[in-house]
Amino acid sequence: MSNPPSIDEPLVSVVMLCYNRREDAREGLQRLTTQSYKNLDIVVVDNCSSDSTAEMVQQDYPDVTLIRMPKNVGVDAYNEGFRRSRGQYVIILDDDSFPSDGSIKRMVEKFRDNPTLGIVAFDVRDYAQYNNVCPETTPTKTATDQKSPPSSGADAYIMSFNGAGAGVRREILDRLGGYPSEFFLYANELDLAFRVWDSGYRIEFFPDVVAYHKTSAVNRLSERAPFYYTRNTFWLTWKHYPFDMMLRANVLLMYYVFYHTLEQSTTVYLRAFADAISNLRQVRKRRKPVKREIASKMRVPLKLPFTMYR
Repeated sequence: MSNPPSIDEPLVSVVMLCYNRREDAREGLQRLTTQSYKNLDIVVVDNCSSDSTAEMVQQDYPDVTLIRMPKNVGVDAYNEGFRRSRGQYVIILDDDSFPSDGSIKRMVEKFRDNPTLGIVAFDVRDYAQYNNVCPETTPTKTATDQKSPPSSGADAYIMSFNGAGAGVRREILDRLGGYPSEFFLYANELDLAFRVWDSGYRIEFFPDVVAYHKTSAVNRLSERAPFYYTRNTFWLTWKHYPFDMMLRANVLLMYYVFYHTLEQSTTVYLRAFADAISNLRQVRKRRKPVKREIASKMRVPLKLPFTMYR
């Protein structure tokens, strides 16, 4: 029989989004249900999987809150999970990621120590290195000086976070909302990060708060990533940059679109730009420029979308 939650453990919700990774989701749930931190509210949102992921969750994990989406709506499905979650803090996971044992407790301690901390960025490590990593008790560092060698893409944590492992204060989601529904995939973390920093909260990276993530080579070989990253990067600047910064960034982005279209002999960037323009009215309604200081410090990787398709 498992031990009851400690009175010192506030309720923590875990929102996992699933799409056709049944066995990865099964492993993630198994890892969650055997955590030493017991006061968990686990919410699984199934994005209309066709591999019986939802049936597996319903049968094997009846205590988990299961939300079945009628169609694949991308990252907007996370928002359904956020709305159904009940915890004081909310952990965001992919269906192929999970927190290490002890990291949830350490996350809660970070939030308690700093009332201005809005998001705890986990050190998201490659699952392939699960048995070959440095200790998780290394001294914590802020998002501006982290140097953790085993982390996967540590620079991505600066001013933002990795959506395969992050903790969010409940009031962030209540006040600012969750992920942008219009993005569908990719760059949704940056969109939320803009709003978090602009509202006065902080995002910090902690190398002793760890999640493990199974990277997928298949997604990175398709046109999906460059298409959505390109389109959504335009939208990020349109939504959040002050006007002059938006103009400069868009001149550079348009140069990248046309240059890399010719260099890589692909139309994916032109199609992404056309889609961004065709939905301009929808994005313009959501425009709310952040403080200039925030926009200047936020490291939006403008060239990243054009490095994914070769």
